[in-house]
Amino acid sequence: MMKKLKRILVVFILTVIVFTGYTLFINRNSVNMTVRQKVLKAVYPAWILFTKLIGKNNLALVNQHAKPPVAFHSLQSKLIDGSTFDFANLKGKKVLLVNTASDCGYTHQYEDLQALYEKYNQQLIILGFPANDFKEQEKGTDEEIAVFCKRNYGVSFPLMTKSSVKRGAAQNDVFRWLSDSTKNGWNNKQTTWNFSKYLVNEEGILTHYFDPSVSPLSDDVMNELKK
Repeated sequence: MMKKLKRILVVFILTVIVFTGYTLFINRNSVNMTVRQKVLKAVYPAWILFTKLIGKNNLALVNQHAKPPVAFHSLQSKLIDGSTFDFANLKGKKVLLVNTASDCGYTHQYEDLQALYEKYNQQLIILGFPANDFKEQEKGTDEEIAVFCKRNYGVSFPLMTKSSVKRGAAQNDVFRWLSDSTKNGWNNKQTTWNFSKYLVNEEGILTHYFDPSVSPLSDDVMNELKK
C-alpha cells in the first residue's frame, strides 16, 4: 500500500514539475500576468480540445438571407480611449464582433483574433468588447485592459470601452442589435460566455454567430472570410 502511495506521489510531483515548466515556457514573453492568467494561457489548447470532445460551446448559427430592420451601419460605440467609433465607417468590410475578458479560459483567443486581423485586415475589422458579465473575469479598468492586450497579445484591432453585453437594461446597443431579431432580422442568440462571436458582412447583414469554443482561426470562420 505504501509503495503504491509513493508511486502516486512521485507521479503527481513529476506532473506538477512538468506542467510548471510548460507554463513558464508558454508564458516566457508574458508581461504582468497573474498566476491565474498564465495557467489559463497554458491550458487553453487542452481546454479547446476538451470542449470539442464534449460538444460544449461549439454552436454555430447561420443567417438564411434575413436582412436587418435596423441598419448595422447606423450604430456607434465608444472606443477604449473614450472616443466615438462610428459604424458607418465599416461599410464594405466584414466585421467580427467579440465580447472579451482577461481572466477567462478563452483569453488566449486574443492571439488568434490578432492573427486573423493581420491576415485579413484588408477585408475584415475585428471589434473587441471587454465585459465583466461572466464570473467577473474582466475586473480591470479600460486602461489596464488596453495595456494587457497590447503587451501580451499585440492586439491592434479596435477595443471598445468596457460594457455589459448580456441582455438587460445595461446591455450596450451593439450587442442589443446582435442578439435581437427585431433589430438584426433573425438572431436572438445571446452571448453564452466570454469570446462569443458575431460576423457581419460588407452590407451590414449579420451572417453568423459562433460560440466561444469556435476558434477565430477555425475553418468555420476562415471559410467565410475567403468568400
